[in-house]
Formats: sequence, C-alpha cells, structure tokens
Amino acid sequence: MAYLGNPGNTAAVLNKHGFHFQKKFGQNFLIDTHILEKIIDSAEITKDDCVLEIGPGIGTMTQYLAERAREVIAVEIDKALIPILADTLSEYDNVTVINDDVLKVDIAKLVEERNNNRPIKVVANLPYYITTPIVMGLLESHVPLDSITIMVQKEVAERMQVGPGTKDYGALSLAVAYYCKAEVVTIVSPNCFIPKPNVASAVIRLKVYDKPPVTVEDEAFMFRIIRASFQQRRKTLVNGLTHAADLNVSKDQVLEALEAMGKSESVRGETFTLEEFARLSDLLK
Repeated sequence: MAYLGNPGNTAAVLNKHGFHFQKKFGQNFLIDTHILEKIIDSAEITKDDCVLEIGPGIGTMTQYLAERAREVIAVEIDKALIPILADTLSEYDNVTVINDDVLKVDIAKLVEERNNNRPIKVVANLPYYITTPIVMGLLESHVPLDSITIMVQKEVAERMQVGPGTKDYGALSLAVAYYCKAEVVTIVSPNCFIPKPNVASAVIRLKVYDKPPVTVEDEAFMFRIIRASFQQRRKTLVNGLTHAADLNVSKDQVLEALEAMGKSESVRGETFTLEEFARLSDLLK
C-alpha cells in the first residue's frame, strides 16, 4: 500500500478523487515523512493508546497513527474528504472517521466509550484560524487527556509559551501554563506542505499536568477574569473586569482586590502572572 507522506503519492490520491482544496478549512497537507515521524515519536504513541486526530485530511498522518496506536478516532469537517479517507485507510480496522466539526463533538463521550475514561492522546495539524478555540476547548472541558501534539502556525506556538509583559501574552498562554507543560518539538518549513502556507509552522507538544501548578477556588471563574483582562488590551484591568458582561463584579470590588495584592489601579492584565490571576480570582470570588 502507498504511504501518503510524500508529494507523489499525495498528488496521485488528490488527482484520483478530483479533490479541490477549500480555503475556508485552511487545508495544507503534510508531504514530509521525516516531520510525520517526528510528530508520532514526540506524541509517544503506543499500542495501548487511543488517539484523537483532528483534521486527518487525506489520511497522511492517520496511516502512521494507525500503525502505532490501538485505536484512532479521526474527526474531519470536510465531507469531500470522507470518500478519500475511506480509500486511503481501507487497510486499517482500528480507525474510525467522524465527519463533523470537532468543536461540536462530544469528546468526553468518545473517551468513555472507546477508552474507558482513560486519558487519550490528541494529535493534529491545525489550521491557524481554529487553533485557539480547539486547544482551549480541549483543556477547559476536562476531557481525560494525556497530551496534545499539534502542528500550528509558528507564532501560535510561540504565543503558547510566552510570559507576562509580551505582546503575544494572552488567554491562550495562560491556559497552556495552567494545564500543561509545553515544548516545541520542531519548526516546519512551508515547503513541507501542499499547498504551501505563507508562514512557517511548529510542532508543539502539550503534556497535560496531573495537577495544575497553581491552586484556585474556581477555575472557570479565573478564566473568565483572564479573558476579560485581555479583551481590550489597552484598558486597565479595573475597566476590563468591571465592564465584562459575564463577571458581575463592581469597580469597588476590583479595586479592593488589587489593593489587597499591593497593585495599583492603573495595572493592566498583560502584566499579571498565572499565580496573580489565581489570587485575584479567589479575592473576587
């Protein structure tokens, strides 16, 4: 059987099925076996694993995953790819393809049915426009996760690792810091894809913590505070939180909390560490 991780075999499959790339789905298919192997190795896939693959495309990485894992569940939004996947994955009996938007899939139910609620591993080559909602959704939903190994735009990988005071620091950086240990595995040139994206990509591995590095009374409330703090970056923290529709905190409460923390009322959210957001959340709660 022909592996898809090279330009010739990939082009042959696309031609055979008359496939046209959809800009709205941000489709870029990987054509570099070296990078594919790096992703699979860094995800540490074994025969015990149930893997969730988001956006399998024509099944390039799915083939590699199916050979290493016990079971692969691949969620693909583009219905034009479903017959191609049926063809390229026909030799594997341990792959299930679901034609849906991953943000609408009940992943917790899948983990329960397919993996007895044991942590799954997520592997994906994610389009830029949907990276943040998918990563935040996976982390905040508390689905049992071991790790998330994803190919993303290089600058998004950088955003996942930055600290306070930098322009890329935001809700995504804080969510990653709270839930996982992040490590960039490799930088990937645009030449490794068809069609070529305009920017470099990076493979980043997020190993989910057993227990977050900071304690907070109400995690969901803390992330509402974090989101409100970054919604309008030029606003002070006081203004951002007071005007946030879903927080229901008064200006006096915020000022009182900041005073207890020894912070001035002109402070901005982008200067706060994860620990400070946790403290602020507990004080406002």
